[in-house]
Amino acid sequence: MPTLPVPDADQLAASQTLLAAIHADIALAGGWIGFDRYMRMALYAPGLGYYSGGSRKFGAAGDFVTAPELSPLFGRTLARPVAQVLAACGGDLLEVGAGTGRLAADLLGELDRLGQLPMRYRILELSGELAARQRETLAAALPELLGRVEWLDQLPEEFVGCIVGNEVLDAMPCKLLHYKSGAWHERGVGWDDGLIWVDKPLADAEVPDCLRDADLPDGYLTEIQPEAQAFVASLAGCVRAGALILPDYGFAQAEYYHPQRHRGTLMCHYRHHAHDDPFYLPGLQDITTHVDFSAIYRAAEAAGWQLEGYTSQASCLIDAGILELVSALDTGDARHFQAVAAVQKLLQPAEMGELFKVIAFSKSLPLTGLLAGFGRDDRSGLL
Repeated sequence: MPTLPVPDADQLAASQTLLAAIHADIALAGGWIGFDRYMRMALYAPGLGYYSGGSRKFGAAGDFVTAPELSPLFGRTLARPVAQVLAACGGDLLEVGAGTGRLAADLLGELDRLGQLPMRYRILELSGELAARQRETLAAALPELLGRVEWLDQLPEEFVGCIVGNEVLDAMPCKLLHYKSGAWHERGVGWDDGLIWVDKPLADAEVPDCLRDADLPDGYLTEIQPEAQAFVASLAGCVRAGALILPDYGFAQAEYYHPQRHRGTLMCHYRHHAHDDPFYLPGLQDITTHVDFSAIYRAAEAAGWQLEGYTSQASCLIDAGILELVSALDTGDARHFQAVAAVQKLLQPAEMGELFKVIAFSKSLPLTGLLAGFGRDDRSGLL
């Protein structure tokens, strides 16, 4: 693991408090908890978890940079399919996990320019600290539209409109599976003077279909994401009419469970350093996995969503008009070069263009034509 920055005394104390709570949880559970339970505590334990605590997470001063933080043109471009959905069914725009509020500001501003504002911009946010930052961002960028914004701590019972979740699925707790000695095990967390890995055999009925007959090497480690799948299915339960747009990084199933991906995709982010030790400073680092988009598609379809498209981020943004927005920038502005460089990072295959995908679903949505961004649809790769 690379040498990582040292946290200050308060941060270290908070992490040690969370570690003690995790230790107590392991003891209460009989000495073993699934990794999904550990990940949930490390990220979301009230007041102590990475997303529920007060540390800065996004941007240059945080642990990672997301597409909306890179360029406002990401949100402005994503507003095109959102506007198409709102034109078809009306209603609200719901953003799940709005980060700093940057995407919300860019979406709302562009929707205003397009004459397609939602009735309300609703933000589902579990972190009070992030909700406060979102309010500050929106108040500074669009004070005249702040009255349209509403914060939620749970899904609405009924919804009409468009739902957007940028890099939401990758942060949902996952299960770790380990193939050894010809059998699958669930890799969980125990305690022996500190956090340790402990594998428990999986019953045949518990092995996912996608792995049951896979020809994989001994020692193969991977993830499954039942919580992300259940989340997408739960959204279908409250949507009467509308669409769901999910940009995130990941693969279709054939690539996700490739024999050469034998260490899985679990990754941690701490102050712009990436590493693979989820036990390092729990509560102070992000823990993520890539998304299995085939599993998301199957869960969504079973819940009543209709697939509108699946493609790379580069293809989606280009089809939705990001290059036209770039060409409209003022070339005399000293910031023009940085703006173009940021868009290149969004689009280049070696950066975010190919690893990041966008998947979109609809329900009872009377669209005329393809949803903007999905002129090149790679859905065949999901099957």
